[in-house]
Amino acid sequence: MKIGILSQFPELYSTRRLVEACESRGHEAVVINTLNCYMNINSIKPSIHYQGEDLTGFDAIIPRIHASVTFYGCAVVRQFEMMGVYSANDSISIARSRDKLRALQLLSRKGIGMPITGFANKPNDIPDLINMVGGAPLVIKLLEGTQGIGVVLAETKTAAESVIEAFLGLKANILVQEYIKESNGSDIRCFVVGDKVVASMKRQGPEGDFRSNLHLGGCGEKVKITPEERKMAVAAVKAMGLVVAGVDILRSNRGPLILEVNSAPGIEGIEQTTGISVTEPIVEYIEKMVAANNKSKRPIIA
Repeated sequence: MKIGILSQFPELYSTRRLVEACESRGHEAVVINTLNCYMNINSIKPSIHYQGEDLTGFDAIIPRIHASVTFYGCAVVRQFEMMGVYSANDSISIARSRDKLRALQLLSRKGIGMPITGFANKPNDIPDLINMVGGAPLVIKLLEGTQGIGVVLAETKTAAESVIEAFLGLKANILVQEYIKESNGSDIRCFVVGDKVVASMKRQGPEGDFRSNLHLGGCGEKVKITPEERKMAVAAVKAMGLVVAGVDILRSNRGPLILEVNSAPGIEGIEQTTGISVTEPIVEYIEKMVAANNKSKRPIIA
């Protein structure tokens, strides 16, 4: 097969490992900078152009869309879909997971456990908003934040009111979320492909930081997840409509809680922590899906 890897950063570990996985299974891998694509949108033969050439002959793509270019990245993925190219994560699912509020509402609708979350627009809603999530301490998150950036722990009601007022005064969209103290600055990252958790690790934030993101100095270690955590991770990915995703789970006194579903999860941290390849299962899944799609397109001979 000819597989396109949509990535702005060909030198990144994640991109290189996907290329290696494709080539090790006999496929041609082409790294495509998403932002350098431009589209011919028409009703007869939609196409994508890249560096002056028409991108053709692709059987599948693996989107690695950075959060900062979600809108344009999803447009490129959608164009490939219009051309009949299979995408490991489709454009609708990527957009759905990137909208944190929408994602939490979808999880809620499916009855999947998560921290109590509030969303408001006006400053006079703040006192009730704080009480709604169980009072201080609580977590305040920018909807547009990624990798732990734009996440604040307010330890008192006064601090929470001040931070919320400041964000709303700047017209920023925020979530106010219950603080799960017993997680102690750690979470579980599950890497899901299809209906399987192919690898998992525990991430622990640095001393004095409640955020466990590896980008912010957190560290990872091997962990054995419970059947309930495994089932919940897969259910969360299905709720988003994704195929490949990283699911962050908090261990709480009332059971596992979904913190976030990431449509372009980092590969380096989990592979180096667990020693498990997560890229080969991605390519294997694509092989099965493309084969199934091709089979369904075959004409029936009477």
